[in-house]
Amino acid sequence: MLILILAESALETVPKEIANHPAVKKHAMRRGKKPHQTILDRSYHHRAMLSLPNSEKRGRPDIVHFSLLSALGTPLAKEKLLEIYVHTIADYVIYVNPEVRLPRNYLRFIGLMEQLFIHGKVPPKSQKPLLQIEKKTFKKLMEEIGPEYTIAFTRKGEKQTLESAISKIADKRKAAVIVGGFPHGNFSEQTLKLADETICIDLETLEAWTVTARIIYEYERFIGLPEKRIGKVG
Repeated sequence: MLILILAESALETVPKEIANHPAVKKHAMRRGKKPHQTILDRSYHHRAMLSLPNSEKRGRPDIVHFSLLSALGTPLAKEKLLEIYVHTIADYVIYVNPEVRLPRNYLRFIGLMEQLFIHGKVPPKSQKPLLQIEKKTFKKLMEEIGPEYTIAFTRKGEKQTLESAISKIADKRKAAVIVGGFPHGNFSEQTLKLADETICIDLETLEAWTVTARIIYEYERFIGLPEKRIGKVG
């Protein structure tokens, strides 16, 4: 089982510090919502965000959207061998049911996330929600998951090939990989301390969804999933 965690993700509702900013209020009014009910998005809230701490890491919900689409469409997910969690920069955790079918359209995805933050789960009255959110630190999440081995992928890590990295976890019953769900900056020290190893797989910064897709495919290859799904070649 592979556990994918998008950590410190740039997905959050508009914080109260900028809820009264003209750009935020204008966008919320256009959406027919209150400012605190809308998702922070740099495309609309750039000027308002300049005063926020860690602003360079915030306001990019598209990173979570693309990364989740990339992960949920894989054979590993279809075989129910992939668990996915989204930890946000504001210390919320989204539990992702592998059976969820996320909207491909970005605006519909944003609407779904806004509903999730308001109601705590989607569908709101479901006993088995497809998405559920809880206020929880990354440390608490890791204690809850209890992986045997955890690798964080970061430019500050030890330089290794992806093949070498995945070879260390392919035989684990429960292994976790941490991918940053933010556009710029680095993981906090608190997050890195919870990984057994930090690894850099490329000299250039790769998009989170690219790293996600490559990790999952390499893991599938190590456990022989392609052959199992289509039959042994020859």
